Amino acid sequence: MKRRVAILISGRGSNMAALIEAAKAGDFPAEIAVVISNRADAAGLDRARANGVATEIVESKPFGKDRAAFEKVLEESLARHRAELICLGGFMRLFTAEFVQRWHGRMLNIHPSLLPSFPGLDPHGQALKAGVKISGATVHFVIPETDAGPIVMQGAVPVHDDDTAEALSQRILSVEHRIYPEALRLLASGRLRLEGDLCKIAGGAGSGEPLISPLAR
Repeated sequence: MKRRVAILISGRGSNMAALIEAAKAGDFPAEIAVVISNRADAAGLDRARANGVATEIVESKPFGKDRAAFEKVLEESLARHRAELICLGGFMRLFTAEFVQRWHGRMLNIHPSLLPSFPGLDPHGQALKAGVKISGATVHFVIPETDAGPIVMQGAVPVHDDDTAEALSQRILSVEHRIYPEALRLLASGRLRLEGDLCKIAGGAGSGEPLISPLAR
């Protein structure tokens, strides 16, 4: 039985599209039950509909700072679509600790840095300012603290001396589109195990190939 997934978005839905595409495979252990946006003008809604995925709009602006009231309506939408798992795809709304706890171990997010480095806003700018030679993306479980949950999967890219934040962002985005579907596959197939602040993967192993940047000649 495939796990039913809700994707929450606020904008273009780039990672949403990657998840939808991956879920089309017959052997993928999850199906995208609904895409929910807190903004009616989110471009990702049209992309979801074009792929035959149900969409809902639960606007957050009318609720102001009352997160609990917004989450009550959101929970009703999730229940209508019998969502079992949540993937955040550029969802620009913070949750209460109570909501996060209800979905503990069942809600994933992706962040464009190698966490715990460069959490929060402008991770690409942070990476360039720090002068790192490698950056990337991280899929993690959501906890009340921002960008701080147990890490599920990471992907890395080299940082070039002449990089701009936009150039680095585009390079990392291609990695995001690879690792987010794979992280969801692991979660939906029951291969992830939480041990305190750590996520363990049954039968998991890295590629074994180091990424070195810059390459010494």
